[in-house]
Amino acid sequence: MPSSSYRRSLIAVFAAIAAAMTVVPVASAANSNGGYSSTRTTAAKKSSRHLGDRVPLRQGMKGHDVKILQDFLKRSGQRVSVDGAFGAGTVRAEKAFERAQQRRADGIADAGDIDALRSAAAAGATSTQPTKLAPGDKATVGPDGLAMAPASAPDQVKAIIAAGNEIAKTPYKYGGGHGSWQDSGYDCSGSVSYALHGAGLLEQSMPSGGFMNWGDAGPGQWVTLYAKSSHIFMVVAGLRFDTSGRSNAGTRWQADMRSGDGYSVRHPTGL
Repeated sequence: MPSSSYRRSLIAVFAAIAAAMTVVPVASAANSNGGYSSTRTTAAKKSSRHLGDRVPLRQGMKGHDVKILQDFLKRSGQRVSVDGAFGAGTVRAEKAFERAQQRRADGIADAGDIDALRSAAAAGATSTQPTKLAPGDKATVGPDGLAMAPASAPDQVKAIIAAGNEIAKTPYKYGGGHGSWQDSGYDCSGSVSYALHGAGLLEQSMPSGGFMNWGDAGPGQWVTLYAKSSHIFMVVAGLRFDTSGRSNAGTRWQADMRSGDGYSVRHPTGL
C-alpha cells in the first residue's frame, strides 16, 4: 500500500495538472451596449483602444477610439472637437456624416459608419488642394508685395497674413528665424513659423520636417501647409506664402500655386 507521503505527492501532481488545464477566458463577446469586457483588460488597455475595438460607439463613451473617430469625422469635413469624449457635438457630427453618406442618421457609429469614415478620411488626406474659396474670401497681393486679407477671414487668418507681411520682403537666410524671431532674413520654415507664431499658433520655430505631422491632416479651409524634410510653404486665403520665387517676385506672397505632390499636407486645427 502506498505510503501517505507518496499519496500526497500524487495529489499535488494532479492538482498542478488540473490548474494548468484550466482555461481562463480572455474576453467576452460584445455586450448589449456595444462595449468590450475582459477579465484581463486594464485601465491602460481601455484608454488605448483602436477604432473598431468597440462597436458601436455612442454618446457617453470615452477613449482613444472615440478620439480617432472624431479625427476621421473632422477629416471628412465635419466640425467636431477631437477630445476623446463622445458628447453632443460628436453626435451632431456623426449624424451629419451619416446623412451625407445616405446612411441611417442616428448619431451612433456602427461598423458600416466606421468603414465609410475610414474611406472618406483617406480620400480627404490624399487631396493636396486647399478648399476653394469664394471670390470675396480670397486675399490679394498689393503693388507693394504685401497681402491684403479678406474681411470675411477669421481673426487668426488675418493675424497670419499680418505677421507674414512683416517679413514678406526680407532676404532668404538659411537658418533664419530659428535662433530668434527677429532676424535679418528667414528660411522657408523660419518664414512659416514666424507667420504662425504671429497668430498664436506656434510657440517656437520648427524645421520644415517638423511640420509634416503638425496640426491636422489634409488641406484646410483657410490655411494649408505643404511640408517635407527639405522645404515648406503654405497657402493662406488663396495666396501662397513661399520663399521659393521670392527672388523673382520680391515677396513671399505669390498668387500662383505650385504642386503639392510629395509634400505632407496639413492645416491648423479649425482653419
